[in-house]
Amino acid sequence: MLYERVQSALRGRVLLREETLRLALAALLSGGHLLLEDVPGTGKTTFAKALARVLGLSFGRIQMTPDLLPQDLTGVYLYREGSLVWERGPIFAQVLLVDELNRATPRTQSALLEAMGEGQVTLEGKTHPLPEPFFVLATQNPVEEEGTFPLPVAQRDRFAARLALGYPDEKALLKALRGQDPLEGLAPVTDAEEVLALRREVRRVRVEEELTDYLLALARFLRGREGVRLGPSPRALLQVERLAQALALLEGRGFALPEDLKAAFRAAIPHRLLLALEAELSGLTPEGLVEEALEAVPAPVEAG
Repeated sequence: MLYERVQSALRGRVLLREETLRLALAALLSGGHLLLEDVPGTGKTTFAKALARVLGLSFGRIQMTPDLLPQDLTGVYLYREGSLVWERGPIFAQVLLVDELNRATPRTQSALLEAMGEGQVTLEGKTHPLPEPFFVLATQNPVEEEGTFPLPVAQRDRFAARLALGYPDEKALLKALRGQDPLEGLAPVTDAEEVLALRREVRRVRVEEELTDYLLALARFLRGREGVRLGPSPRALLQVERLAQALALLEGRGFALPEDLKAAFRAAIPHRLLLALEAELSGLTPEGLVEEALEAVPAPVEAG
């Protein structure tokens, strides 16, 4: 199984909770993208590099700053020797780390929308397909606000899941990495061909009608909850279902269970919810409302 191979390759190099790694792989196999929201120094960059390496995929990194322009990501046409020459930008990688996404201006942030949604960029009327698979890992610091630009709703909705790595077992980390580069000697355990094949397999994982009804009931609960300005979009529900399918596949099952959908719902929905100011001042959080929905809406007794 892919999850076991990746977990074994990363053991002792990148210390993650099992659920975090599983959801990150599910985001990739579902065809979505991942938003990593955590304070600096928790290993987000190392994780992205290590994941690309063990998956056998090309890696690119963009450090977002307020003066970055869209063409710094996508590339430009340059006039050389009497003709236009295409210079590709760093976005042309299979695993793209976008560091501190919220430090870029909205104009630059928007340069990612077409890439994340359609797997291509369009410049000067010409469309350039991105390599497959194309997987964005974007990071943002949830604490620091100076010099940042909050992600617009449309941008957040492009991310299949939002995760926080959290603080690892720091004693184990210090011991494991003493005198060792975590990426040194890290070998691929798969390749792009297998990843793309697994993406196709995810679409064939069975989702029973009762599970679909459960997902729709969760969405209705949040949309009708007092204090919620904007509930889950149809795209969000599709991505929850795809994440649940991918989680099932990573467990070796051809059908999704309620537990798969619950885990997917927790990862895919909170960053999409917009709360009324009064609700925020009263202490409500998107994460708390998601848990409230999962407690209030009865799950199917059996699915699959």
